[in-house]
Amino acid sequence: MSQDLLESFEGGIATLTMNRPEARNAFTREMMDGLSKALPRLAVDPAVRLVVVTGAGNAFCAGGDVKSFAKNAAGAPVTMSFDTKVADLRVRMDVARWLHEMPKPTLAVIPGAAAGAGLSVALACDLRIAADDAKLTTAFSKIGLSGDFGGSYFLNYLVGAAKAREMYFTGQVISGAEAARIGLVNRAVPAAQLADAARAWAAELAALPTVAVGYMKRNLNTALHGSLSDVLDSEAMHMVRTFETEDHKGAAVAFVEKRPPKFNGR
Repeated sequence: MSQDLLESFEGGIATLTMNRPEARNAFTREMMDGLSKALPRLAVDPAVRLVVVTGAGNAFCAGGDVKSFAKNAAGAPVTMSFDTKVADLRVRMDVARWLHEMPKPTLAVIPGAAAGAGLSVALACDLRIAADDAKLTTAFSKIGLSGDFGGSYFLNYLVGAAKAREMYFTGQVISGAEAARIGLVNRAVPAAQLADAARAWAAELAALPTVAVGYMKRNLNTALHGSLSDVLDSEAMHMVRTFETEDHKGAAVAFVEKRPPKFNGR
């Protein structure tokens, strides 16, 4: 794996750290390739109970590297066809789908700037915790772009259509504290407390019944675009499946015996 993306694993928690602090962790091809390879692998690894995405230093991710955009704009014309460019970008954007759909909870830890596609990646995660002074912005309108990595989809259901349009059209910058107030992130804490708060929450999430959480994600994702009948079908199927898990059977016994359950993700 490129040093632009670091991976660590401890206590069931896989952490992917975007690692270009000198550039506020702006994306590189190597970083995106690393995420594209890591997420499908972590999604099926039974030892992984939670995937954390964060950035090194004092930023989450500034999105695309605008300096490289400017350099390309001033250089020789790129010979790649329009359709090839679209297909290439679409493949990289599947990072957002993996974070949103993988059968494991995903958590974005946002220590500072999350902009453009970087914000989109944070929004693709199931849950978000941010420093209260972090700066979050869609940013695309500032450089004449329309947006990618699913931000249009996630913002609409997190903050509503009107607020999503305002954030996209104007590129307004909001703080982590404001993001928590409007429901864009789940929690905002003082920057000095972020590492400890994120670590504690990650441990809590990793201790959940992972199989059941994965099915909860499917039900909730179905509810975003499906009918009530679609959701009832999904819930019925997944409820029956979770009845057969070791986690459920052990937890039922623990409940009767009045002791805390211990989940093993099976």
